[in-house]
Amino acid sequence: MTAALALWRAAGRLAAPLLPLWLARRARRGKEFPARLGERRGIAGLARPEGKLLWLHAASVGESLSALPLLAGLREARPKLSVLVTTATVTSARLLAQRLGGPLAAPDLSGALPASPWALHQLAPLDVAPWCGRFLDRWRPDAALFVESEIWPAMLSALRQRRIPAALVNARLSERSARRWRRAPGLAAEALSTFSVILAQSRADAARLSALAGREVTSPGNLKHAAPPLPADPAEQARLAERFGSRPVWVAASTHRGEEEAVLAAHRVALASCPDLLLILAPRHPDRGAAIAALAEAAGFRARRRSRGEDPCGPVWIADTLGELGLWYRLSLGAFLGGSLIPHGGQNPLEPARLGLPVAFGPHTGNFAEVAAELLAAGAATRVDGARSLAAWVDRLARDESWRAHASVAAAEAAGRGAEVLDLTLAALLPLLPEEGCTAE
Repeated sequence: MTAALALWRAAGRLAAPLLPLWLARRARRGKEFPARLGERRGIAGLARPEGKLLWLHAASVGESLSALPLLAGLREARPKLSVLVTTATVTSARLLAQRLGGPLAAPDLSGALPASPWALHQLAPLDVAPWCGRFLDRWRPDAALFVESEIWPAMLSALRQRRIPAALVNARLSERSARRWRRAPGLAAEALSTFSVILAQSRADAARLSALAGREVTSPGNLKHAAPPLPADPAEQARLAERFGSRPVWVAASTHRGEEEAVLAAHRVALASCPDLLLILAPRHPDRGAAIAALAEAAGFRARRRSRGEDPCGPVWIADTLGELGLWYRLSLGAFLGGSLIPHGGQNPLEPARLGLPVAFGPHTGNFAEVAAELLAAGAATRVDGARSLAAWVDRLARDESWRAHASVAAAEAAGRGAEVLDLTLAALLPLLPEEGCTAE
């Protein structure tokens, strides 16, 4: 054990008495499930199923969506294998409940779900050594898969101690994170040594991870290319399409605090040339709906909110609900992706592109740098830098049918490339997974 890891573990033990207070505060703010706080300390809320068990960890919404095609592929390859899925956020837990529905068993997920023979959900424990040990001793996974960027030294140390094979898939490491890890190179190398397989989502990520791990890391591509189209309720889609009629619609998707002002300003400019234009404003965090409605009011728009059962009747509709982006994309001419006008790194532009939508995003797309470059090169995407350029894109989207048709085809084609990444990822992972037929000890 390196000195850095010893310090990390000691810091976790010292913080442990205070962390329940922090978790309780998060629960009061809606950031945790109050009845499930014990899971964050490694206390299981469900019984371990018999037989072989794979643990798959996908921290937040983006990682969870990346994991969905992987889960489907694993289930096909190992139909008798049970899967424990852990997440770290309320939003991702609810998203998985929606996407997996009945095949997900979880305690008190704000809506009872039936028990499942193959997939269970648990909130991930915080990286405190005793809590990690408690979690692993209860679940006894036969293998572990971490999605994207979850590198927790105490948990990875506990996996090494128990000789549980582990892999890091669709791995992402920003330059900023790499700089932080380079301050403790021994800790980074020791943590990454846990993974028998590391598969990066881009060549740049592979290079940064190779430098930290001290071994070659390859990139089969981004698992987000393999994701199925976002779902939508056909009946609701038909109802809203009839209500919208011939109105041109655009969506500002997964916006963050500090971006809605620019979106609303752009919409106001675009309305001058397209008076019946409708903006569907879908924030990344739906609980911000009331605050965004106040922003719209201040900008002179009387905005209705989806979460209150209100249909649009003016130029702005706030879609402050979870799991309906697929519906908004299918009703729109194009999509602006949030998290990109502020230094957040951007949201996934493949989701609207896969449905044939021209996309726009701001200057900050580090989370999807290669994907953004591919879409720009294909003519499927436009980079904007603020309200003025966003308004120009919206105006073109609404009025230039020829350009929109070309960008739509280019978007669908670009998003469809690289679907083979799932096969390559599964081929690398299956040798690590336990064979079926044996019961847990």
